[in-house]
Amino acid sequence: MTDRRHFILQATAACLAGASFGLASAASTAHRNSASSFPIPPGACDCHVHVIGPQSRYPMLPDRDYTPPEASVAALRAHLAQLGLSRVVLVQPSFYGADNACLVDALQVLGDIARGTAVIDPSAPDETLQALAANRVKGVRVNLASIGQQDPDAARGVLNSLARRIGPLGWHLEIYAASPVIAALVDEIGALDVPVVLDHFAMIEPSKGMAQPDLPPIVELLRSGHAYIKLSAPYLKLSAPYRISQRTPDYDDVRPLVRHLVEANPARIVWASDWPHTEHEPGDKPTISPFRHVDDARVFNQLAHWVPEPEWRQRVLVTNPTTLYDF
Repeated sequence: MTDRRHFILQATAACLAGASFGLASAASTAHRNSASSFPIPPGACDCHVHVIGPQSRYPMLPDRDYTPPEASVAALRAHLAQLGLSRVVLVQPSFYGADNACLVDALQVLGDIARGTAVIDPSAPDETLQALAANRVKGVRVNLASIGQQDPDAARGVLNSLARRIGPLGWHLEIYAASPVIAALVDEIGALDVPVVLDHFAMIEPSKGMAQPDLPPIVELLRSGHAYIKLSAPYLKLSAPYRISQRTPDYDDVRPLVRHLVEANPARIVWASDWPHTEHEPGDKPTISPFRHVDDARVFNQLAHWVPEPEWRQRVLVTNPTTLYDF
């Protein structure tokens, strides 16, 4: 079968499967041709995905950086089935801002296999947070990277304010920020009274080597148990040219970093696919940026090389997400 025909058949099948939720599924364009190279434990979780609805129902921010295609719940289910995963965490994407309607609707459709990480307006009333909690939202995301925020001082007040709001709910705080910003905030992060998740490898870039100055303070946060680190698809989403790894499709340069993180504290590592692999294309914001083509199964299989110890993989895929997201 030609790649073109395979692409069309995948897209058509997933669109039909997703019709009941009203979300098309261009996300099915990602290549998924690999079989699992290791046993997948029951309860394994993908800790970072997005569901993207039609703009007629879920409008995006007018000042968003890019416009992705739609990605349906049905396509997400197919993604999980392909990888042999039975749990999932939906993360609010930047282009929806603090409007979590699509996230909540998807959580309601998915049921108890899913948890959510929302974005909230600092002025949101307690009733808004309680409604999110009733729909299995378990954390709040602070996205500094997507807006180019590099000022640690500006972030300190935000982190402390959010931690006070979400503490009574038992939620965690997820931080998406450049590694120098995280490194400058380690004292504040360590003092927070809520669990903290550092997104996308804490934005540490393997090309800078294991002696880079940002690495030791971040690893100490991990080692002390003050933060989780999410091992997600090893590229950064600031814009297409900036990635933590150029050695696709197996990301060999990422393994030393992963080993360093996992050995520091395997009880504070979770794994994520970052499906459906949004891409930032230059041009007008209304122009739809196609999803990046990623062999999700092949990337997932790297976990067998990054974490060859079955007991540690059990922690990363099952035990740690169960604790963090209250499955």
